Amino acid sequence: MHDATPPPLNEAAITAQLAKLAEVRTAIARSIVGQDTVVEQLLIGLLAGGHCLLEGVPGLGKTLLVRSLGAALKLEFRRIQFTPDLMPSDILGTEILEEDHGTGKRHFKFQKGPVFTNLLLADELNRTPPKTQAALLEAMQEHTVSYAGTTWALPEPFFVLATQNPLEQAGTYPLPEAQLDRFLLHVRVDYPTEAEEQMILSQTTGAPSAKVDAVIGGDDVIALQKLTREVHLGADVLTWITRLVRATRPQDTPVAEVREWIRWGAGPRAGQALVLAAKARALLHGRFAATRDDVAALAAPVLRHRLLLSFAAEAEARSSDDVVAVLLKAVPFPS
Repeated sequence: MHDATPPPLNEAAITAQLAKLAEVRTAIARSIVGQDTVVEQLLIGLLAGGHCLLEGVPGLGKTLLVRSLGAALKLEFRRIQFTPDLMPSDILGTEILEEDHGTGKRHFKFQKGPVFTNLLLADELNRTPPKTQAALLEAMQEHTVSYAGTTWALPEPFFVLATQNPLEQAGTYPLPEAQLDRFLLHVRVDYPTEAEEQMILSQTTGAPSAKVDAVIGGDDVIALQKLTREVHLGADVLTWITRLVRATRPQDTPVAEVREWIRWGAGPRAGQALVLAAKARALLHGRFAATRDDVAALAAPVLRHRLLLSFAAEAEARSSDDVVAVLLKAVPFPS
């Protein structure tokens, strides 16, 4: 009986895999101007095997960014436009009645929905009611779909990139906390700089830009995800991550601002996400050991959607990012 586990990558293989990641960035840059931090965080989500939620006002290129990433990966890519009348069956699939022309008998057959793909773009996820939003919960956590008593496995790798409009906009439904916690990173997409905006105007109003080339496939992604988990993370960094996450909870925190601004803090899944994201960032930067800088750079996208602000924080116009900034200063790194 042969072991199906692939042999560990050697140094040359690791270098080749990292070079492919650089090619993915270059390919995306052909259609996306700027947004380097956003692109990096999406790739971190991919390497860590987690899902990403992108938030920004309409017109900032969120959908184009995800499409470009999909084009750079040799993976099956599907897009679902979430609307108020979208039903769970429009995502997961449904049973259809088929007739056997030979026997004349009829039977039900499960018709798989668009969630059966490698890279799923859930566009404007918060424009659909909670019942339909919840249809993605099992798929995102277990990578399976249960329907009519049968469980169907999703293809691997499986990666959800969801976009949402700011909650202040009309026609939005806030995502429930259980669903937000399924996202490894909450990525903020901001307005471009003046130079970037001028370049966008120049590139998008002339001749069509070059297509994004496919660079890596599913086997490469799975190999990189396994490699990410092998990145070293020291005991001191792990201790700091544990203390940061525990310090978000009002009942456990030594930080006065957290007790005032936070109603509910982050759970253990936040710590898992921060460990994997830090390892992925280290690998993306060509290092095989995660550092405190990796943790600090990703604390906000990992924690911002896992903190429930108090009324006092809202009255003072404080955001979850303000809480994270205070935590990074108030929670000392182990000496």
